[in-house]
Amino acid sequence: MFKLLKWLITVVIIGFLVLTATLYGLLSLSLPKLDGKHASDAVAADVSIARDALGQVVIDAKTRADAAYALGFAHGQDRLFQMDLLRRSAAGELSELFGKAALNLDRRMRFHQFRARSESIVEQLPEHHKYALQAYSKGVNEARSQISFDSFEYQLTGAPIVPWQPADSILVIFAMYLDLQAGNFQRDQVLIQLDSLFGAPMRLFLTQPSQYQAALDGSKLPQIDMIPPNLEGMVKQVRAQAISSQPQYGSNNWAVTGELTHSNKAMLSDDMHLGLNVPAIWYRAQLNYQHNDQPYQVTGVSLPGAPAIVVGSNNQVAWGFTNGYLDTADWIELNEQTRTWQVTEHIALPDGQSEQYKLLMSDYGPVKSFNGMQYALSWVAHQPYAVNLNLLEFERASSVDDAMRLAPEVGIPVQNLMIVDALGHAGWQPIGAIPSRTTPSDIAVKEADYSPLWQKNELRRPRVANPEQHRLWTANARVVSTSEHSRFGDGGYALGARAQQIRDRLYAKQQFTEQDFNQLQQDNEARFLTPWHSHLTQLLSQAPQSQYSNELAFLESWQGCACPESVGYTLVKHFRAALIDEVFAPVEAMMLQHDTSLSHIKRYFEPALWQLLKHKPPSWLNGHESWQALQLHAFEQATLELTNKHGSDIAAWQWGKVNALKVRHPFSQQIPILSGFLDMPTIPAFGDTFMPAVQKPSFGASQRFVAQPGALENAIMTIAGGQSGHPLSSFYRTGFKAYAQGEATPLLPMTTIHKLVITAKK
Repeated sequence: MFKLLKWLITVVIIGFLVLTATLYGLLSLSLPKLDGKHASDAVAADVSIARDALGQVVIDAKTRADAAYALGFAHGQDRLFQMDLLRRSAAGELSELFGKAALNLDRRMRFHQFRARSESIVEQLPEHHKYALQAYSKGVNEARSQISFDSFEYQLTGAPIVPWQPADSILVIFAMYLDLQAGNFQRDQVLIQLDSLFGAPMRLFLTQPSQYQAALDGSKLPQIDMIPPNLEGMVKQVRAQAISSQPQYGSNNWAVTGELTHSNKAMLSDDMHLGLNVPAIWYRAQLNYQHNDQPYQVTGVSLPGAPAIVVGSNNQVAWGFTNGYLDTADWIELNEQTRTWQVTEHIALPDGQSEQYKLLMSDYGPVKSFNGMQYALSWVAHQPYAVNLNLLEFERASSVDDAMRLAPEVGIPVQNLMIVDALGHAGWQPIGAIPSRTTPSDIAVKEADYSPLWQKNELRRPRVANPEQHRLWTANARVVSTSEHSRFGDGGYALGARAQQIRDRLYAKQQFTEQDFNQLQQDNEARFLTPWHSHLTQLLSQAPQSQYSNELAFLESWQGCACPESVGYTLVKHFRAALIDEVFAPVEAMMLQHDTSLSHIKRYFEPALWQLLKHKPPSWLNGHESWQALQLHAFEQATLELTNKHGSDIAAWQWGKVNALKVRHPFSQQIPILSGFLDMPTIPAFGDTFMPAVQKPSFGASQRFVAQPGALENAIMTIAGGQSGHPLSSFYRTGFKAYAQGEATPLLPMTTIHKLVITAKK
């Protein structure tokens, strides 16, 4: 019996090894060729694609079009499936990959008709931009043709690889619109519903200006100690439900002029906050090419699927973005006489079948029914000027003034452009598409008030260049003056605590280095939660019989930061979240009954919450006997949630574990057995929200960039993941460890270890 068991175990082990070797061999066949030569008739002259130890691509080409081809080739080698998901997601074509499970998502995307809009935009592009897109597409497709075996993602889904088209690159930019601006019209929809159910006083109470304001001119929107609306008779007692927090897609950036650096060159910092997945969203690249007989070198990060360097430097200027959050969407209230028509979208499925999606259209935009009425969405992403390739021209800007002149014509989601140059100048200006209509609205616009200026891009932009204080900053809160705020509106601004903390750090020093900026990017001091720490400490101290002595001990040693070992920070963070759920539960319950939620405006609640705690209105108690009882109940709910997720030992509720960074591959989330093979290592938490070091389990700084143009030898570019999407590639995880540990990796490429030459066919 023992011999038989031993024999069976041996057979199983050998079988497992054979299976593993077979799978490894098949996966190896899909690895791209990184060395040698390849001939193509898509380039005018020979092009080289080199890679360093981080996998950073260095492209040498004669023309910008040939550089676009080579970048497309590199993207196609390393990121094809990621690119495929981006184009399909924006177009509403994921069901062709994943079947009926993706139909609801595809229907939501078809509402915007981005496939048709992308094809129309390509036709209207200038010839040199159209040519760059065509060259890029050829590069992507030729890279695919060099691989003898489809990657594992296509093997698992069984889906064919569809050739890349120029319109697909436009779709990739539209995917960024959806990430960065969908919250704008979702926010307005919530406010329309809130206004209808509770009246304007509730809407104004929940979205009032806070104390956290850090506009560049120092202006402040007036704060009022508002009396909370009376809920008596409006809502019934309800059990609190968690109000989800929508991701605050945004970023930090700041700059100082040459007066505050040792080199007398201006310096820029930029870290863009996005969802963190495998592979990382950004792709490191350096482009070397000639334009009008002048050599250009631009180094930074690109977005796989598009031929541009998104953030980086050409050694004369350096630039970075944060999401602008200007108001770029309005819902137009339709009446019975409004002209509407129906269009039918066909959503393909893997078996050759398709589903029909019927969409109602109007002259103002696609139509949606909610709040018992029909509304048309006017959104800048639906306008012809929403997307173009003018960001390519940025690569050749020679000064801050030059870049700011180009900025209004760039077709991307509106961003805060932070720009510095080698002469020591620094500037800020909104870049991207902004509608020319001058009356943004948080609630529905009457049809009679619809402005035809929606069809025009706003070219007159606020700007600040070389300020007297030599410092500039943005962090997704209001940057513009109060008067400009009335003109450009609120598209979902961040609270402003992060911007204030950055501003204060910049004023705390008179000289800065790249390492100073890198350190500030990772600042996790809990300034925003400090009043909540004091409040919770007082609340628990006043509880009968000191029943919270253990919790109070951890609060006393909380360290005042989102530090990995802090239990006190975890308690404060979760108490505030539970208190929001408890206090606003009656309002949220009413919203849920009408198929919406407060989640899209939750970021505004801070001043309203403190005013409720100050005034203690009885109508908001939701069945509790007192405001003390309500708050203690919220704390008990917070600790119950922590117990359910992390065990009953309070000492184990360290912030590093509770908020651990878990950067995962989309497939491992569906097939957990693949996690060890596909995911990045789990890292103890090092940040949170409302502080410069933004970090959640799968959200945070997607890159960290610091540069002084003219002195790029010390410039930093650290990415939240490796270059390649292939799990057997040596570049799959390279760079992630440095990112997780806060180390600085260089912007400029290191020694070449791979080189592929693409020769022009004669």
